Amino acid sequence: MSPIPEHLTAERWMTGVFSARSAATGGVVRRKVRDVERIVGREAFFDEMGRRGWTVVENAGQFVVFCNREPVRRRV
Repeated sequence: MSPIPEHLTAERWMTGVFSARSAATGGVVRRKVRDVERIVGREAFFDEMGRRGWTVVENAGQFVVFCNREPVRRRV
């Protein structure tokens, strides 16, 4: 695992998540669990997603963030 670049702070990383076009338009973003844990930590990540009212799903080493307040329905 490579070290975190010195310029990449937790705040900058989170800003990058929220500035993604899909996040800004109410879509979906995906981030590696490993990156979230190393850079910002699960608790801070979940706190911010909850503050925004967004849903987060974890599967196969990825967090999938639904960047809207719509209900998530699992099919099949």
